[in-house]
Amino acid sequence: MEFTASELMAVAGARELKDRQVVAVGIGLPIVASFLAKKTHAPGMTILFELGVIDPEPVHTGVGLADPRIWHRAKALSSFVDILGTVLHRGRVDVGFLGGLEADQFGNLNTTLVGDPKGKFRHMVGSGGANDIASCAKTTILIMRQEERKFRETISFVTSPGFVNGGDSRQRTGLRGGPSRVITDKAIYGFHPETKKMMLISIHPGNTQQDVTSTLGFQPVIPSHVPFTEPPTAEQLHLIREVIDPERMYMG
Repeated sequence: MEFTASELMAVAGARELKDRQVVAVGIGLPIVASFLAKKTHAPGMTILFELGVIDPEPVHTGVGLADPRIWHRAKALSSFVDILGTVLHRGRVDVGFLGGLEADQFGNLNTTLVGDPKGKFRHMVGSGGANDIASCAKTTILIMRQEERKFRETISFVTSPGFVNGGDSRQRTGLRGGPSRVITDKAIYGFHPETKKMMLISIHPGNTQQDVTSTLGFQPVIPSHVPFTEPPTAEQLHLIREVIDPERMYMG
């Protein structure tokens, strides 16, 4: 079946989630991926929105996490303090789903400001709960479009820590977890177990290894054999298009 890069990204994200996990979900593709997992192989998964919403059943696709349409039939409506403090900071979140403006080879994320070669900076939305999630969740999944300007050897600002400087530097800072996957519109990456550099796991159909490496600002670790990413199933595409995001709010 025909599918878009966004649909494959959402499906790849859903496949990383497991039943009975607690997942902190951000806006955009993480919402689609999380509800897809919950409607298929992970019905016992708990979805958290950082503003205090737990396990909603949206009636419509909302324009943001504060849109009441996506709070429908939530198990609880509490607060930022409850989700970030009582749940996340106590180590009870299994997976955090994050996006960003820039990422580096160690999975550090920037959502605070972007700079140009002339030394000018433009401030953006900042952290929200992203730093808390990246610092305290047991693992994180990063999902963003792949362009050289977004995946850089050195990012303008570290909003949310990944593996910091690589190796055991994250552990030495006292942080648990770290990113497990980076999902883009061209490929899926993991992290090398020793160096903690991004490592190519699979290439999306329609792309070549050259397509992948030419749109990164650094050289990832490349194993001797890299398979193609498994395409979406008919059921997954039906759920995305007809149930989860029929208005194409996030799928574009």
